[in-house]
Amino acid sequence: MTGFRRIIFVAVLCGCAPRTQPGGLEPIVTERLYFGRNVGSTVGVTDSAWSVFVRDVVGARLEGFTFWTAEGAWHGNREPSFVLEVVHPERSASADSAIVAIIVEYKRRFSQESVLRVVTPGRGSF
Repeated sequence: MTGFRRIIFVAVLCGCAPRTQPGGLEPIVTERLYFGRNVGSTVGVTDSAWSVFVRDVVGARLEGFTFWTAEGAWHGNREPSFVLEVVHPERSASADSAIVAIIVEYKRRFSQESVLRVVTPGRGSF
């Protein structure tokens, strides 16, 4: 086999390889959303309001997620927060639209200017 044919052969074989990596790890995306709780200078998003939001909005759009309380700071102002983490398969249009809808509803419902969204590619197994 000539050098050129060998390269083509290897390229074809690589295209047929499964996406699963050694050890069962597959390409995934981890997304973290940071939800500030203050409205103005006071806490406007109570624990009970957050619980309702998670049940009615997040749970209705996502199959799985994790959240926790946090303390953050932005432009020198400390603020209690919630962090929501979602792990989904790489390139998931349905997950993306669900997350955008969650962000839009949080901003609308709790008069928030923004929600920080951090997207990190990685590998994982379910």
